[in-house]
Amino acid sequence: MDRLVKPDVKEVELSFKSAQKCSTVFRLTNLMHTMSVAVSLTTTNPSVFSFSQPFSVIPPLSSSSYTLQSQPFDQPPLCTSLTDDLITVRSAMLPTGKADQEDFRRLFSVPGRHVFKDAFIPISFVGPQVVEFLITHHDKIPELSSYMGKAISGCTESQITNSLKLAINSENPDLVSALIDAGAKVNGKDSEGRSLLTAAVKARTVDVMKVLLASGCRFDISDDRILHDAAAMNRADMIEILCKSMGNLGVNSSDTDGWTPMHEAAARGHVEALRSLLSAGGNAEIRDSRGWTPLHCASSEGHYEVVECLLERSNAKYVVDRDGRTAFALAADNGHTELLAPLHLNDALHRAARLGDVNGLKSCLAEGANVNVRDQNGWTALHRAAFKGDIESARALISHGAQVDAVDDAGYTPLQCAVEAGKAAISMLLMASGARANTKGLPVVLNLDLFKNQPSFVVKPFYREKERV
Repeated sequence: MDRLVKPDVKEVELSFKSAQKCSTVFRLTNLMHTMSVAVSLTTTNPSVFSFSQPFSVIPPLSSSSYTLQSQPFDQPPLCTSLTDDLITVRSAMLPTGKADQEDFRRLFSVPGRHVFKDAFIPISFVGPQVVEFLITHHDKIPELSSYMGKAISGCTESQITNSLKLAINSENPDLVSALIDAGAKVNGKDSEGRSLLTAAVKARTVDVMKVLLASGCRFDISDDRILHDAAAMNRADMIEILCKSMGNLGVNSSDTDGWTPMHEAAARGHVEALRSLLSAGGNAEIRDSRGWTPLHCASSEGHYEVVECLLERSNAKYVVDRDGRTAFALAADNGHTELLAPLHLNDALHRAARLGDVNGLKSCLAEGANVNVRDQNGWTALHRAAFKGDIESARALISHGAQVDAVDDAGYTPLQCAVEAGKAAISMLLMASGARANTKGLPVVLNLDLFKNQPSFVVKPFYREKERV
């Protein structure tokens, strides 16, 4: 026989409560049929754990209950190793069936074969307060997963679910997975009615967000502003994952002020997030309650790179808000002079070229207009001047760096426009400035001898109805 008594548990669990004594009860059964057994209970950490009766007598084939009690602590006194806190159960046969405290001490103080070491029972603190402590201090606790597994065993499903948001904020995907595996519900709402994915985005943790999505976590765009949150933090990676994971995601969903995630990214100058939203179907011309597009937001704050990005993808610079202001007006009112060229001066440059206003054209260039900026059809100001045969405007543009071989959306260069319009003089100027006469698609092969005595010529194979507006 290797033992005299048998415990009814393999591990003793104490449900921890801060600043309170914790206690639990377990039972020992005497395996002897005819003889009583003396029992001694000790712990490896007597300053923390104690028994109401460290010595006792169990009659034959009977059981006795024992209460383990811990001292009150503000936080769980977790040991450095899972095997440190143990109950040692020793026993010895007691033919008389009776013993006082002195008998017990004498019996168990002398080592020998008469004393049996019947069991070593681990002690664990469990419950929601232990789980909370482990999550909060997860980066300082060795064997965290084992501790967490034991602590969760003392929690109800609702307590486990309540701990999930704290785990999400800890940015530790393993803790989140452990709670979900233990039964935490991933589609609960917080006090504001928002999903747990919102907490993951705000915690800036892609791995935690992936765990939640893989576990079936969903959200309602009528309550959540999850893309707004990702856009506000310039998390293009999160935006991409969310859009791929959820086909019905509202890329253009708006809050109570009519702001979409596009407005959020634009107002904060987050060009990476903005591009991700545009790629996912974001509407660059959608308006908020003030009539502002994302371009209005970016222009008001002076975000040059965002303004450039939005101008490439929309015609929002022509949109007027409820107060009659364009994005240009907002930029000007807020002193963002570097935005005036892309928002307005470039348009003014095209207008001057269309009207043949050389002074206006020079003024726009002096103020910072982009000499090679294109209109909605891909025309530069030099395309316009060439089509009109405006020598002075063309010279001014070329002297400011205009590209003589710029190609519009239809594949035409300024020289091709001049040839089609029958403007010999400006054709010669363009070629003298480096324009290639053998450009693919040129309507005619130019013969410079024809130009010596002719101010203009007419091309019949190709004809444009009128100058582009």
